[in-house]
Amino acid sequence: GADEQAFAARLRRPVPFRPNPMARRGTAFHAWVERRFGATRLLDLDELPGAADDSAVDDDLELLRAAFLASEWAHRTPLEVEVGFETVIGETVVRGRMDAVFADGDGYLVVDWKTGAVPEPAKRGPLELQLAAYRVAWARLRGVDVGAVRAAFVYVRHGFTLEPDTLPGAPELAGLLASAP
Repeated sequence: GADEQAFAARLRRPVPFRPNPMARRGTAFHAWVERRFGATRLLDLDELPGAADDSAVDDDLELLRAAFLASEWAHRTPLEVEVGFETVIGETVVRGRMDAVFADGDGYLVVDWKTGAVPEPAKRGPLELQLAAYRVAWARLRGVDVGAVRAAFVYVRHGFTLEPDTLPGAPELAGLLASAP
């Protein structure tokens, strides 16, 4: 949403990002949550680029763990953790990995753990498209109506769950993807 041209260029020619402490902390937190919920990673944290860089180890990880353990999410049991998906939305193949999916009444709640700051409201729209894609993907994986699936970001550090009231469905996402540069 911030730079459509740069995003389109990165999609056309993906290049790995330089390792950085914030990304490493996020990866370490996700690995910890997966282990806590009994999932196993496809890769060990030590296999990631930059793993030997001691400066990437972040004491802040302990604060994130403590915040998670104090949250409502620590006491819930997910149906699935680290759910990989590939689906076609319009003319575009969308691939990703959902952090966790919980039973939610008669439906489901897809959760994406975030270790950074809560974005200000004006910057949330483009980020919420990620949740919309997860929602469509989970509905297709389960063979349920997309209306039975909710999605949320959980900003662990701040104890804040951001669940949009409305998210676009597959037709709206297809239109947005078709209009991208």
